[in-house]
Amino acid sequence: MVAQTFSGSIREAHAAARAEVNEISDWDAWIDGRGYSSDEQLETTDPVVGEPITTIPRCDARDVDRAVDAAWEAYETQWAETTPRDRSKLLFEWTEKLRDHVDELALLECVDTGKPRSQARGEVEGAIDTIEYYASICRAEDGRQITTGDDLHLYTRKEPYGVVGQILPWNFPIWAAAWKLGPALAAGNAAVLKPSADCPLTAIRIAELSEGVFPDGVLNIATGTGSEVGAAITDHEDVRKLSFTGSVSVGTNVMKAAADNVTPVTLELGGKSPFLVFPDADLGRAVNAVADGIFYSTGEICDAFSRALVHEEIRDEFVDRFVDAAESYVLGDPLDEETTMGPLTSEAQYETVTDYIELGKEESATLLTGGDPPENEELRDGWFIEPTVFGDVENDMRIAQEEIFGPVQTINTFSDYDEAIKLANDTQFGLAAGVATERTSIAHNAAADLNAGLVYVNEYGPILPEAPYGGFKASGIGKDLGTEVLEHYQRTKSVYVNLSEPTL
Repeated sequence: MVAQTFSGSIREAHAAARAEVNEISDWDAWIDGRGYSSDEQLETTDPVVGEPITTIPRCDARDVDRAVDAAWEAYETQWAETTPRDRSKLLFEWTEKLRDHVDELALLECVDTGKPRSQARGEVEGAIDTIEYYASICRAEDGRQITTGDDLHLYTRKEPYGVVGQILPWNFPIWAAAWKLGPALAAGNAAVLKPSADCPLTAIRIAELSEGVFPDGVLNIATGTGSEVGAAITDHEDVRKLSFTGSVSVGTNVMKAAADNVTPVTLELGGKSPFLVFPDADLGRAVNAVADGIFYSTGEICDAFSRALVHEEIRDEFVDRFVDAAESYVLGDPLDEETTMGPLTSEAQYETVTDYIELGKEESATLLTGGDPPENEELRDGWFIEPTVFGDVENDMRIAQEEIFGPVQTINTFSDYDEAIKLANDTQFGLAAGVATERTSIAHNAAADLNAGLVYVNEYGPILPEAPYGGFKASGIGKDLGTEVLEHYQRTKSVYVNLSEPTL
C-alpha cells in the first residue's frame, strides 16, 4: 500500500494557505501594465480539499481586444525601438524581482496545482533560469552578410512579429509561462498570454512583478476559458504569431483558426512516451528513470514515460522492482515536506484518469498495484489517486495508445531490438522516448531510430533551456526552448543594396 501522510489538520492548513494566497494579490488579469477586472468571474479550486482558492476575471473577446491593442501600442511606441542589449537588461531585472519572491511563487504553485512544495519550488527556479537564459543569449542576436559580387551588398536582419499570442497548459503553469514569455520578449515581441483557468495564479503574479520593468502593455495576461479567451486570441487578426501547449484536439483547432489569418503557430501537444529497457540495463537506474518519468507531478506531464517496454528476459525483475518503487511514493498534503505525490490538478482530470484505470481492467491488463483513492479519509475530498501500474499490456490497448495524463504506468515486453523500436514508434505521438542500456551502440542507434523529438538515456530529465523541446507527429510543430525558439518568434528579412556606380 502506498504510504500516506496523516497531518490531522489538512483542511486547516489549506484554509490558512488560501488566506495567505489572497493576501498576495487581488488576482485580476493584467492588461496594459495594471490589474484588470471584468464583470464575470471564475472560481479556482484547491485540488487537495476541493475548496475555492479565489476568483479571477472571466475575460471575453472584448477584453482580448483591449490586451492586443495595449500590446501593439507598447510595441509601436516603445518596445520596437529596444535593442537586444536593452531587452537583456530588462529581462535580468525581471528575474531579480522574481528571485526575491521564490517562496511566494512556490506556495502559489503548490496550492494552485497540488504539486508537492519541493517540486513547485524547483519549477519556480527552473522558470527563472529559463528567463535568465534568454536574457543572456538575446544579446548575441545578429543577421548575416551574404557574399555576392562587388556591386551588391546582401544581408539579412531578424525582426519580431510584433504581438504574439500564447496559451498555457495547466500542468506546469509558471514553467510554461517562462518557456513562452522568455524567448518572445527577448526576440522583441509584446505578448498576450492566456494561463489555464484551473491554475492561473503564478502567471498573474509574475506579470504583476514585471511592473516598472517593462513598458506598460508589453506583457499582458488575459484570464478566462479556452472557448472564450483562447479562441479570441487564436482568431485575432492582429495577433501575428501563436504558441500553444495542450491537447491534440485543441491544438488542431488552434491550427485551423490560425490558418484563416495565415498566422504561424508553434504547437506542443503531448505524448505517449516509451521507455525501452534492454537486458544489459542497470535495473536500479532504469526503474528510477521510469518512476520519475511517470509519477513526478502526479503523471501530469506531456513527456511522461507512460509506456515501459521491457526485454522479456528481465521483465519479472523489472516489474517487482517497479511495483516497489510505485508503492514507495508518499501520497498526501503537498504542503507537507514528506509528501512526494499530490493530487491531480482538477476534478475533470481525476475523472479522466479513473476512467482509464477502469478501461485498463476491462481491456484485461493486469492491475499490479494502485488504482484506488487513498485510504486516508482526509484526502478523500481532494483529487488523489494512488500510483498505478498495469502489466500484461498489449500495444493496441487504449491504455497503451491514448494519453492518460496521470500516474498510470503500462508495462509490456519485447524480444529483440527491432521489436522494441517498432513497439516504441507504434503510436500517433512522438514527443519523448527513453532508453536504458549500458551499451553505447544501443543508446545511439536507438536515439536515431526512435521517432521522438527528445530522447533520454538512463534517466528522466533534466529539461534545460539550452536544448530545444518539442515533438514529432501528433506531438506538435516547432520547438520551445533552445536558440531555435527565438527563430520562431522572429521573421528574417533579406536586404539587397545596389553598390554599382550611379549613372550620370
